[in-house]
Formats: sequence, C-alpha cells, structure tokens
Amino acid sequence: MIKCNVTVCGTIGRIPVVRAGKEGKQFTTFGVNVQIPVKNAAKKLVEVSAIQDGGLAEGTAGLTIGTRVEVTGVLTFKKRGEALYLNLNAASITQVGADKPDLIQGDMHFRGKLGKTIEMKNDKKGNAYLAFSAFSTEKVGEEFAFTWVRFVRFSPDREDWLVEKANIEAKGQLELSVYNDRLNIGCRLTELAKWDKQPYCPF
Repeated sequence: MIKCNVTVCGTIGRIPVVRAGKEGKQFTTFGVNVQIPVKNAAKKLVEVSAIQDGGLAEGTAGLTIGTRVEVTGVLTFKKRGEALYLNLNAASITQVGADKPDLIQGDMHFRGKLGKTIEMKNDKKGNAYLAFSAFSTEKVGEEFAFTWVRFVRFSPDREDWLVEKANIEAKGQLELSVYNDRLNIGCRLTELAKWDKQPYCPF
C-alpha cells in the first residue's frame, strides 16, 4: 500500500469528462500534466490522472487544455509492466496563475517489504543517514505488480529488525525524481515501524 496526501500543481492536459460507474454513480475524470525536475537535463512531463466524485462542479467546470490548476487529494501509484501511473482522488481543485511552479508534494503512508540492501551512509558534511528500498505489492489478475520506494532517514540510528524481507510501515515526505528518464518514488522518513502483515486471502 502506498497512499500520499498531496498537493499537485500543473497544467490541464485532459479536459474534465463526466462518466458513470457500474451503479450509475457519476464521477469526473481529467488529466494534469506536471513537469518533474531532472538533474542536468530538461524536465520530464508526467501525467496525473485525477478523478472526483460527482459531475462537473465549480472547480472543474470550464477547465480547458492549458489551464493552470492546484489540486489536493490522495495520490496512489499503479505499476503495469515497466509503466508507472499516478492516480489522484481529488478533494479540491483551484485555478492558479502561471507564476505557480509545477509540483507534486505531500506526505506518504507506506506498507510493504524491505529489499536486500539496508545501508548506513554519510552525506558530504559527514552526517549519518539510513537508506534502503522497499516494495509494495498489488495483485493484477493472476500476477503481482511491485512498486519500489527509496527511503532515507537522516539519523545515526538503525533498528535491529531492519533486515531483508522484513515487513514495514513507514510515513514521511514524498519525493519524486527522474533517473534515466524513469520516474522514481522516494520518501524522507519521519516514522518507521514493523508491520504485522496478514496472510493474503482472495475472499
């Protein structure tokens, strides 16, 4: 599980469209294009697919391609093959000026399993920090999809139970970056604990 309470600022890339679910309940979908900074390179364009309950509301009515917006809500990630999709359940939508920079920022809540490498490192100033990667698992048909997150905590401490394949629950600041044209998910830790994962049950 990866859920992030975020603020997204970007440009409308898909205009709002009202659709109906299986039970006839209306919802509105639209796309927000966000430029993610890349070190020593041009920015990478990422689309956030947004959904809001109900039909066109004050925040979505009249939005056109190129409109600058700020959207708050819950962001989740969907991995399909090598593609990583960003889905936002929108709570509020506000039009903003061109002076507002593109961003995706907020807090992450993560539950998943540790990878192989858990390291204590030092930054350029000699400050110790903990670094590791962990993955969240999603069942897709008969297969499983794995979404990886890179975690960092600036502290000299390391818990004894932090070992490969340990289940963790973590909270912290969401950090998105780009490497080799691929979007990477990161988190600056504020809370870290063991996660008592329940056995998978399809029913």
